[in-house]
Amino acid sequence: MKGRKKPLGFSFAWNGIREVIRTERNFQIHLTVTLFVVIAGFFFRLSNIEWGILVLVIGLVLVTEMTNSVIEKMMDYIKPDMHPTARVIKDVAAGAVLMAALIAVIIGLLLFLPKLYMLF
Repeated sequence: MKGRKKPLGFSFAWNGIREVIRTERNFQIHLTVTLFVVIAGFFFRLSNIEWGILVLVIGLVLVTEMTNSVIEKMMDYIKPDMHPTARVIKDVAAGAVLMAALIAVIIGLLLFLPKLYMLF
């Protein structure tokens, strides 16, 4: 056993990220929107502070979506017959994603609307 290396937790984490990208449609949608927002950020030459805010809200949405995916998979595994409490748990997790996405949209509007206004 002395010569064997222990696997790093990073490899498991990357596997999880790859899995969510490969299998979760909503996560794919969030990544697509993220790409457009990042392109817009370069186009409008966001300041460092604006980039920091943008990265934080993007991260909030992506992490919340991943957490929601985990909760949904756990509920499907534990209660495949869809117990009413399992439904509530899944709905609240989905609501957290919606809340994060709405916050991100509001932040995006606060960051980009003034810059759009300056173009016209």
